Amino acid sequence: MRVLVTGAAGFIGSHTCQALLARGDSVVGIDNFDPFYDPAIKRRNLSEVQASGGDRFAFLQGDLLDQADVDRAFDLGPFDVVVHLAAKAGVRPSIQDPIAYVRANLETTTRLLETCLRRGPKRVVFASSSSVYGADSDAPFGEQAHADRPVSPYAATKRAGELLAHTYAHLHGFDVTCLRFFTVYGPRQRPEMAIHKFASALCKGEPIPVFGDGGSSRDYTYVDDILVGVLGAIDRPQGFAVFNLGGDRETKLLDLIRMLGQALSVQPNLVHLPEAAGDVPRTSADLTRATAGLGYRPKVSIEDGLARFAAWYRISQA
Repeated sequence: MRVLVTGAAGFIGSHTCQALLARGDSVVGIDNFDPFYDPAIKRRNLSEVQASGGDRFAFLQGDLLDQADVDRAFDLGPFDVVVHLAAKAGVRPSIQDPIAYVRANLETTTRLLETCLRRGPKRVVFASSSSVYGADSDAPFGEQAHADRPVSPYAATKRAGELLAHTYAHLHGFDVTCLRFFTVYGPRQRPEMAIHKFASALCKGEPIPVFGDGGSSRDYTYVDDILVGVLGAIDRPQGFAVFNLGGDRETKLLDLIRMLGQALSVQPNLVHLPEAAGDVPRTSADLTRATAGLGYRPKVSIEDGLARFAAWYRISQA
């Protein structure tokens, strides 16, 4: 299989490329090295992918907002499927700069779908987010929920991306699978994400900021489990479909910090702050549909995942 992966140098993107290469697929990756965080981190991710891919991996530095760059990527096809992982991430930054998020997450998705319409393939896997469920959804969150009350511009752009995907499936017969990722963590996690940020503070002896009372909870999902779902979506096109990919267990914030401190052998020092705008109190994935449709069954517990992350973090900082 020949696959185009957008956001290929990022956290989930680089792991996806390696998983595809490991099973014998050919991959073309594109990434714009957005300075949301240090591009050197993405270049290190990419170097690991390139080392494992040989001549079955090609990379293009380009921006999906630039049609010429999109066309250059498609010139390296034809492709059997496009895995669209590129996006501006982060709830709080999206509140500060919503226009940039609309451009990066919606204009790029539309441009990519239009290019697929002209040049093929009509098979797309789209990375969505658990944030689409907002703060009012009943847990565990099921894909049948309306998901029409997002509480951040980031969440709104991800839900809008799903709706765009549905439009192309309806009008043009695309096979589009939307995957709602639930708080993914593991090696190469972005530095501003909670677990990575907490690990950095713990190892530097700095206080850990806790928004609210620490009772919020998340369905943390280890990246290896996410990859099983991504590959399942690639291999099982089924018209238009939406699936949750979660870890099958909620963990409260204070418990997460305690377990991470144990994994790093550091006693946490907490500083409580007011609730943050755009945050939701909990996320919890109903995996019934993903199990039936993708064969998705997460295997990595939060305890094991944090231990793996801690081991990687120590090596990455050496």
